[in-house]
Amino acid sequence: MLYAILALMIGFVTDSTSDLPLEIVERFGIQVIPAILIVEGKEYADGVDISREEFYARLPRLRTFPTTAAPSPADFSQRYRQLFEAGYEHVISIHPASQLTALYTIACQAAAEFGNRVTVLDSGSLSMGLGFQVIAAAEAAEAGADLPTLLQILAETRRRLRLIAALDTMEYLRRSGRVSSAITMFGGLLRIKPIIELTEGQVKPLGVARTTQQANHHLADLLKTLLPLDRLAILHSGAEARAHAFFQQLMEEMRRDLPRQVLLVNVTSVIGAHVGPHGLGFTAIRAS
Repeated sequence: MLYAILALMIGFVTDSTSDLPLEIVERFGIQVIPAILIVEGKEYADGVDISREEFYARLPRLRTFPTTAAPSPADFSQRYRQLFEAGYEHVISIHPASQLTALYTIACQAAAEFGNRVTVLDSGSLSMGLGFQVIAAAEAAEAGADLPTLLQILAETRRRLRLIAALDTMEYLRRSGRVSSAITMFGGLLRIKPIIELTEGQVKPLGVARTTQQANHHLADLLKTLLPLDRLAILHSGAEARAHAFFQQLMEEMRRDLPRQVLLVNVTSVIGAHVGPHGLGFTAIRAS
């Protein structure tokens, strides 16, 4: 799908950590580059070679913790070139927080080949924290926004974004090295459930819960402080029943204040490798 923006045809590139639903990808013609998942020495293209359901079913039984890797600059260059060959004149490439992964840096390396025809952006987030930024830009492009307006909309969406999660364990984050030891230490005490927020690429502790039910209620209370919302996604890592129960809780407590469409997202495997199974969270875009 092509977007006429003041004589510019603009395409969008992101990666599999965006957790974009397939219907959104297809509607806007978004190029999604798979990150790499490494499970017991074997490499998988995220979302292509292994399903999320298969990964989360295997995860608790793995003998070694899975790891992840970024695609090569050539993978990004290929996607940019495909868009240009299809008639696009500019590409916006949006990726997860650079503090958490090399994806942004590698995208910048690939973009250098194309001069100022590719704009690479660090979302400061991941999962639907990244995905909602891509959607906002694609919707604005479809409505005819020019490039400066698109960048302004992306910045404004990022300003109103909150991504909060209740993990079943901090062990996966600790082993990944993505957070400081000071944060992971409190998650190992008395088998508590850590509640964290990802903001501007930094993982910050918000509190703890001793049971899954307490964690769910804490998440709901945090969400209430953000109302009203423009967008909402409930995120889980192989915990579909928990996510549905949480959604029902929200519908009972705050139905009138929720967006008309609420996404339920089983976060992609390369994210699950770092947060572990049975987690629950949400990405919310505040109305103002």
